[in-house]
This record gives sequence, structure tokens and C-alpha cells, in this order.
Amino acid sequence: MKDVTQTCPLTRGEVMAMYFLEHRARLLDVAAFLDRLDRTCGDDAADFREVALHQAAKILTDGQPHRTARILALLSDCTAELPQSAEGMKGALGAVPLTEGEQA
Repeated sequence: MKDVTQTCPLTRGEVMAMYFLEHRARLLDVAAFLDRLDRTCGDDAADFREVALHQAAKILTDGQPHRTARILALLSDCTAELPQSAEGMKGALGAVPLTEGEQA
């Protein structure tokens, strides 16, 4: 690990023993969601949120530090524009829509 300050008082083994099952379940949940997407009918074009999830998964396994910050930046809209009306929506989109010219 580079560019990471050692601040956790636990050993790697202790952290694994304490948190592994919880995060195993989370990974299985994401895998089930992606499997569900694969089984859908209709439009085969990848949604920008799906693209963002795949990009985030690559960050998870790249071995580089600060994964949380990099994934948060990937999934955050940093534009200064005011958001369009959210009428009819339950909330935020959770990822930045692709702009014209960008491909999924």
C-alpha cells in the first residue's frame, strides 16, 4: 500500500475476521443486481449508472489507495449548474449522466 497512513489499531486479520461476512454479503448483493440487469428484456444500451458501477468495480480492484474518495468522485456530480426539476423523481440519480459524445 502506498500513500496510505496506517491509522487502524487492528491487524489485517482482525479486520477481516470482524468485517468479512458483512462485505461478502454486499458483494453478493451487487452481483445479484448485475445478474438481474443481464436478464432484462428490451433496451440493450447500458445506462450511465450501469457504466458508473462497472467503472467503480474497476477502482475497487486496481490496488491503488483512496478507493472511497475516487469512487465517490466518480459517482458525484460536481457541476455548478442548478439541478433540473426533480418533479416525478424519488431523488438523485446517484451517478453523472454521460454528456453528448460520451459512450456507455
